[in-house]
Amino acid sequence: MSDRPPEEVLRLVAERESARARRDYDRADALRTEIRGLGWEASDGPGGTSLRPALPEAPGGEVGYARPEDLTSLLDEPATVAAGLLLVAEDHPGDLERFLRGLAATPPLVSWELTVVANGATFDVTSVLGGVDLEVEPAILATSARLGWADAVNLGLRRSHAEVTVLVDTSLEPSGEFVEGLLAAFEDPTVGLAGPWGVTSGDGRQFIEAPPGEVDAVEAYCLAVRRAVLRDVGLVDHRFRFYRNADLDVSFAARDAGWRAIRTAPLPLERHEHRGYASLPDEERDRVSRRNFYRFLKHWGDRRDLLLHPSADEHHEHHEHHH
Repeated sequence: MSDRPPEEVLRLVAERESARARRDYDRADALRTEIRGLGWEASDGPGGTSLRPALPEAPGGEVGYARPEDLTSLLDEPATVAAGLLLVAEDHPGDLERFLRGLAATPPLVSWELTVVANGATFDVTSVLGGVDLEVEPAILATSARLGWADAVNLGLRRSHAEVTVLVDTSLEPSGEFVEGLLAAFEDPTVGLAGPWGVTSGDGRQFIEAPPGEVDAVEAYCLAVRRAVLRDVGLVDHRFRFYRNADLDVSFAARDAGWRAIRTAPLPLERHEHRGYASLPDEERDRVSRRNFYRFLKHWGDRRDLLLHPSADEHHEHHEHHH
């Protein structure tokens, strides 16, 4: 595929930009879908719209921004390690290094792997990894353009060799061995997802922090997922370009397929500033969060059967799920 988008795509982008200027976001979303159908992904930034070739729905598609060998899914192959840690690195080398140093000091006690998606990274991820003495050789999946959150995560999930893959945000810092506590949840064969932070809801609109035990959704700061779930349920919906509320969608999709989601007892992970949250101006963050929340509602808003503790009140107000 050439790097230059065809005229038809550029025309749709111009139309979409004027729809956005009119605040007609439904039309803008429809145009984004049309652009995607032509093989391109439109992403919005401070300088206007940028285009990149779309991540193929199936492995084997040719794309210009990642190595072909990094696009082949391994999920149909049997697992070869117990745990896989998956990090997405973009702009903050200090955050990545902080996580890795904590991990090196207290490595997992089981067979494990580390995958880092260098998502259009603005620093040399290889040299940061080289500066920390890890007991495994990390796999680095580099992209030449910044992908949306879901596409970046999916790139890593498809390359997992693990029985349980753990998506971890670089805002976390391990202060002890945390993988064992996650894997313990999966000794129950009905558990598909687990993590140390989870939420519950009475109405599917407002989500609050849940105590350890079964939850409606596991939060994506640290989200462990069984390999069979990735095979059965598929990956993160590519339309979640921003991370917020995507974890609700992932959790409900897994639970709809019959898997349970568990909030573990607290694990030795310290939380620092979340860059994905802090990097956006309030108004833009609220807009993209809301769009993700409506996408979640479109999929699952009428599925009260999936709520563990539905409230008696049928009247819903729309609320954000705030991380």
